[in-house]
Amino acid sequence: MTIADIKVPDSALAEEATELVRDTAGELIFHHSRRVYLFGALQGNRRGLAYDPELLYVGAMFHDLGLTEKHRGSTRRFEIDGAEDAKRFLLSHGVPQDSARVVWEAIALHTTPEIPTYLAPEIALVTAGVELDVLGIGYDDITDEQRAAVVAAHPRPDFKRRILQAFNDGIAHRPDTTFGNVKADVLERYTEGYVRPNFVEVITHSSWAE
Repeated sequence: MTIADIKVPDSALAEEATELVRDTAGELIFHHSRRVYLFGALQGNRRGLAYDPELLYVGAMFHDLGLTEKHRGSTRRFEIDGAEDAKRFLLSHGVPQDSARVVWEAIALHTTPEIPTYLAPEIALVTAGVELDVLGIGYDDITDEQRAAVVAAHPRPDFKRRILQAFNDGIAHRPDTTFGNVKADVLERYTEGYVRPNFVEVITHSSWAE
């Protein structure tokens, strides 16, 4: 299958990843994750980056699995839960450790602005795809026709409201994991009683006398 001139990987590994995410995460995260792959690949082509489509695909497809019901009891950052799922999946299919580590980092860092840009292409492009689909960063880097083709294949009805709700649902039980990252904004808006930790207060009230 080709969408917006981007070929969607169709190896046995990619097909299994597709079915796993579709079954585990539901249609909101499934369509979002496919758009992340497509937008990331489009940005990669625009930037002239040489990337492994299969690794980028798995990184994109697994990047939000940490938000799913499976991880409702986790006390880790949701990004790490998704990264660990992806690493186990790849290693179980005989993917080399180094390649699995690239995907781990792509997922673990996808909510950490700027740093992924300086790392491996697959890491940079998972973040680029997320930023375009969720935040609109790079919206005008691709054409209206490309955007329309991606959204026609993977629609985003009421996406802004629904993805924010999905973020909140996936992290409300582990608020401490949002300290210092963008997801604290979600809890501040949607979770009653949440008080954002303050970095200055953490330092001044630490156990050190000076």
